[in-house]
Amino acid sequence: MATKVVDLIYWRDVGKTGLVFTGLVIGLASLFQLSAITVLSYLCMAIMCLTFPLRLYYKLLELIRKNPEGVHPFQSYIGDDSSLTDEETVLVVEEVVLMIAFAVTELKRLLFIGSIMDSIKFVLLLCVLVYVGITTNGLTLVIVGVICVFSLPLFYKQMQGRMKRIGKAVNGLLRKIKSLFKRLCSTLRPSTAAKPAPTTNLVPALAPKHKQKSK
Repeated sequence: MATKVVDLIYWRDVGKTGLVFTGLVIGLASLFQLSAITVLSYLCMAIMCLTFPLRLYYKLLELIRKNPEGVHPFQSYIGDDSSLTDEETVLVVEEVVLMIAFAVTELKRLLFIGSIMDSIKFVLLLCVLVYVGITTNGLTLVIVGVICVFSLPLFYKQMQGRMKRIGKAVNGLLRKIKSLFKRLCSTLRPSTAAKPAPTTNLVPALAPKHKQKSK
């Protein structure tokens, strides 16, 4: 399943990826005007409008003995066993439970100020999400996310060499800036500590005066 998703994202089969991408965008855009149940019903009916005539055509060929083997046009999809074994089901359930437990633990740590800095970052993230939720619609964000998933990996793959060169240049610039700041700090910092001013011993100078008064 993971390899199929990666193949779709990287457009290795242009026809299949284009069909999936177009269907997702059109289906999500339809949710602006229609409910999810209506969109799902229309999608199923559109698929059956294509599959039902083709199935009747193959059945007709079977009746006139031009398809003696009775080949089903969608046998590859029907015969594809997508069920999970007992071990795979246990593994999936364990992963889901671990993810939920980790999310609950992290949420409690953030809400009850387990770490001050992490809680501050979480509050800033919530403020950003509130602003995004006020200015845009959640469905719009989903559509933008789908477009980014199908476009950014391919863009990065095509521009990988240039992106690496830009990253190296940025890292070199940051290193130069850090070294410059270090030099400025070292020049502004006093090289030697200030020597304390010499203190004069006033006691011997005052001692003769005291003796003269006593006489």
